[in-house]
Amino acid sequence: MEKLIYGTAAYKIFCGDKAGNRLSHAYMLYFADEGNLRRALKLFALKFFGATADDRNGRLIASEGLPDLKVYPQPAQKLTADVASAIVEDAALSPLEYDKKLYVISDFNAASPIFQNKLLKILEEPPAGVHFLLGATTLAPVLDTVKSRVKLLEIPLFTPSEIYAALERAGGNPLNRSAAEACGGVLGVAQNMLGGGWFKETAAAAEEICRAGTRAKAVEAAQKYGDFKYKKELLCEMQRKYFGEVKAYAQDIAHAGALSLAAAVYACRGVDGALADLKFNANFSSLLYDLLLRVAEKNAGGRG
Repeated sequence: MEKLIYGTAAYKIFCGDKAGNRLSHAYMLYFADEGNLRRALKLFALKFFGATADDRNGRLIASEGLPDLKVYPQPAQKLTADVASAIVEDAALSPLEYDKKLYVISDFNAASPIFQNKLLKILEEPPAGVHFLLGATTLAPVLDTVKSRVKLLEIPLFTPSEIYAALERAGGNPLNRSAAEACGGVLGVAQNMLGGGWFKETAAAAEEICRAGTRAKAVEAAQKYGDFKYKKELLCEMQRKYFGEVKAYAQDIAHAGALSLAAAVYACRGVDGALADLKFNANFSSLLYDLLLRVAEKNAGGRG
């Protein structure tokens, strides 16, 4: 993940502030990756203290053991009013090893309004040498009064190619590309997909279903996967594969798809309808059967 973060404008801005000796007293890192937010914040903390991942202080930052770095919430801790009061009290104490202290608060979007309000004064006028780095996966729950007191650093969603490269650096997996394209630009989502057998099972099912270009194969696939456990996920993966066929046709890329362009376009729209119907508890087996038959008919040149 490090290479992804280091390439972002947010990280470069922070590095520029550090190099120019103009670090803000409070930053808000907006990063829509719940699984990697805390890790990302610690990469910024490394830069703040001028440490590297391989030196003594870098290892202490990674383990959250550096005396002048305080990371919240601690295990099994919630961001309560008492925690906010403890942060304010601790910030009044002098640093132990550096001439500055950094308070990292992850999942700030989960903090109650009471917690946020208790930090307003110190965010605006912290003691000398005290800095805050807040992390949030969404900004909606963050009070406007907090937003006005911090410098916003936003990490946008990554592209499928960026996610794929990061996954490949972590280890080859035949599903890396599928996960990268299906994760919505969030590395943590892709990592969760690859960490669970459900994604491998879903990807294999979608691959088979999307090759059902004839009526006979459509009936076979519908019967086989009519009671599939991960229904929504299967439909989403099917749509991604159908869209991939449409894209290949549009770019005149040779591919081994089983559908005509008209059938692939129809399939993409058909999955949209199936997903909408599924929200209202429609029978999945019937949805899948109807969709695949209509796609097969369109593929055969019918009007379906």
